[in-house]
Amino acid sequence: MTIRRRTLLAASAALLLASQATFPAHAAETTLTIGYQPIVEPSRVPQADGTYEKVTGAKIAWQKFDGGADVIAALASGSIDIGYVGSSPLAAAASRQLPLETIFVVGLISEAEALAVKGIDKPEQLAGKKIATPFVSTAHYSLLTALKHWNIDPKSVEILNLRPPEIAAAWQRGDIDGAYVWDPVLSEIKKTATVLATSSDVAKWGGPTFDAWIVSKKFAEEHPDVVTGFVKVTGDAYADYRARPESWNAGSPQVEKIARLTGAKPEEVPNLLKGYYFPSLEEQAGSDLLGGATAKAIAETSAFLLEQGKIPAVLPDYTPYVSARWAQEAAKLSF
Repeated sequence: MTIRRRTLLAASAALLLASQATFPAHAAETTLTIGYQPIVEPSRVPQADGTYEKVTGAKIAWQKFDGGADVIAALASGSIDIGYVGSSPLAAAASRQLPLETIFVVGLISEAEALAVKGIDKPEQLAGKKIATPFVSTAHYSLLTALKHWNIDPKSVEILNLRPPEIAAAWQRGDIDGAYVWDPVLSEIKKTATVLATSSDVAKWGGPTFDAWIVSKKFAEEHPDVVTGFVKVTGDAYADYRARPESWNAGSPQVEKIARLTGAKPEEVPNLLKGYYFPSLEEQAGSDLLGGATAKAIAETSAFLLEQGKIPAVLPDYTPYVSARWAQEAAKLSF
């Protein structure tokens, strides 16, 4: 899935009254439950500021999760309406035909996920070692892709299913030899580890990964204005970062808010943000993302998960699980 860099185009306020900064009054009666993960990215800022509530007019309950599989389970049970997931759990959920739509590609994972190890200098030494990763996550997918690239049988490696906080604790105890995980846990273990491969490397080997916001189709059908507002706020946060990345420094209010919600250290946040490429609203709706390539990437990920025995079957078409509509409508809003 490739990205062409473009600037964010401002559009007219076709869907809002010029004097309004929020959606119609009926949205205020809506309760929106959002499942987020403590990952360093620009939308943590409007989350901290209450901007999502102001723009959508909805009463928002934020629930923190440590992995995409848990987010998917919550969305499937109806306990959340919008959730943050990686491309691997998204592919697994779509393959099981859960009623969801991908509404925003958060970022293309580059250096933000990696395989960090100790006492291991080359891939061949992974055999017999304990390597932790959250199962059915983008990190898990990348680990398996890397092992395949290195012609290493996954069965020869003791792969442990641990969530990021559990990985951090296991690393400190010396219980594991390595982990494929994401920031901010990755940045901590890298202080005493060697990076064997990053997700940027894995992408070159044929396994690109990304994070995304998804929505329950039922909620989207019932509250389209709220979903559009959510996407608009997220897109604006990305546009602000892209326009002035140097101002998001360790002492900035933006970084303080991100650190507070993720547990990352303020001095580390600027570099962690560089671990992703954050697409603009225009790019979201284009053929390189929600307008075509995202569905293709989900299909390719699903094929790999089927090969690994992680899902029972793949679908002939994944386009029903991706929608450019929300980015297109959000780009029309102005306030």
